Amino acid sequence: MSSEHELLVVLCTAPDLAAAEKLAKGLVEGRLAACVNAIPGLTSFYRWQGKVEIDREVQLLIKTRKGLFEELAAWIEANHPYEVPEIVALRAEQVSDGYLAWALGQTGLSRS
Repeated sequence: MSSEHELLVVLCTAPDLAAAEKLAKGLVEGRLAACVNAIPGLTSFYRWQGKVEIDREVQLLIKTRKGLFEELAAWIEANHPYEVPEIVALRAEQVSDGYLAWALGQTGLSRS
């Protein structure tokens, strides 16, 4: 399988559901993602500007193809309210044939 046909799951957090919905809708409408799940209720612990922060966030699970990662990351950086948004891609090791075909089609690529 060519890398263009590989599926990624990209992790990205948003500060609230409104921001998560805006990001998710923009990614799907722009065909940069086949599907985005917004999971509210996440608590994040991290260091920012020398201080440990604890924030409630919404976790986005973004399904896209590997060939779109750079464009997707640039779009998130341009549209995200955070100065440094989380953009972490995980390769999907196993994906059902039907879901992969659907995801590729939603992001402008056929499986052939």
